[in-house]
Amino acid sequence: MNDGISIEPVSTKRERNAFVDFAWHIYAADPAWVPPLKAEVHALIDPAKNPWFQHGRAALWVARRGGSIVGRISAQIDELVQEHMQRGLGQWGMFEALDEAAAAALIGQAEQWLRDGGMSAAMGPISLSIWDEPGLLIEGFEQPPMAMMGHHRPTYRAWIEAAGYTKAKDLVTYDLDIAKEQPELIKKMVAATERNPRVRIRNVDKSKFAHDSAIILNLLNDAWSDNWGFVPLTDAEIAYAGKKLKPVIFEDMVRIAELDGEPVGFMLTIPDVNELIRDLNGELFPFGFIKLLWRLRKPKVSRVRVPLMGVTKRLHGTRLGGQIAYTLIEYIRRACVENYGVRRGEFGWVLEDNQGMMSIAALPGAVINHRYRVYQKSL
Repeated sequence: MNDGISIEPVSTKRERNAFVDFAWHIYAADPAWVPPLKAEVHALIDPAKNPWFQHGRAALWVARRGGSIVGRISAQIDELVQEHMQRGLGQWGMFEALDEAAAAALIGQAEQWLRDGGMSAAMGPISLSIWDEPGLLIEGFEQPPMAMMGHHRPTYRAWIEAAGYTKAKDLVTYDLDIAKEQPELIKKMVAATERNPRVRIRNVDKSKFAHDSAIILNLLNDAWSDNWGFVPLTDAEIAYAGKKLKPVIFEDMVRIAELDGEPVGFMLTIPDVNELIRDLNGELFPFGFIKLLWRLRKPKVSRVRVPLMGVTKRLHGTRLGGQIAYTLIEYIRRACVENYGVRRGEFGWVLEDNQGMMSIAALPGAVINHRYRVYQKSL
């Protein structure tokens, strides 16, 4: 007990419903918040659906005061994090709280669970993995987040830092007017790629999407393998991600680059699904599912997002690698503008010290519109 607060584990269906629904209470008056699809949140925390649980384990809690929920949190231990990031590193996430006392009690509970699991350090918020919603929003509260990005209360930063956490890494997203043509230098790089008979840029094929999504995500594992925070996607996670992404994939928004017939790069762009689901209030049934399917036939959105892009590691730092990257960007930019009437794009997230990706993301006119911080603490 702390300030009248009790911390209760979440296990039953009713408790999971309350855990998920608490976000609607937290953000009821926040005009920038976009209600996520509840089915997606439930799938994230369900071991029977999310293949992350094949290599990780998690616990969920809610904080109550006077019978009412005043906060929630998860804690997780991922064997792939132990292997690829740091031995003894546990993580927590899905964090929401009404006040600092609830925040402190929840973080304390997560830390104790991690200690009991043999962890010597904690990192968060990460919900549940680096591939889901990493980091705490610390800049850009006034602009609604794009699909697959988080939104948080400004007060959380001080509460997390008061619990002894310091910055591990910042992740940023860039906003860009994509209706503008690219400068001459980039046009020349694209022309050089087009003249190269060894290079082919093709659309993704939705009729063979399982095959193409596996190509993309395997390229991702290769291209991002040296990045901070990298944890490889397993075959089961690649298949699961491909199935989840397919409804929001449009063939001319996703391209694969081949060199001598071998896939060497990709760029995945999705319409800002948050614009399409905002009025659904998280519910697909009874009519939300029909509305969403209709809207996805020919999405009318003002923004698109590039959540994933990469060039195979062997081309990092090479002129050809840069040419391929900018050609992918230019082809998809044209498709978004000409075929969907999109005006703005968001690129990211990007690690604040990933100079290669930062130079690509910081196209002329691009500005950082969101900054997310991942925190760490020794236990």
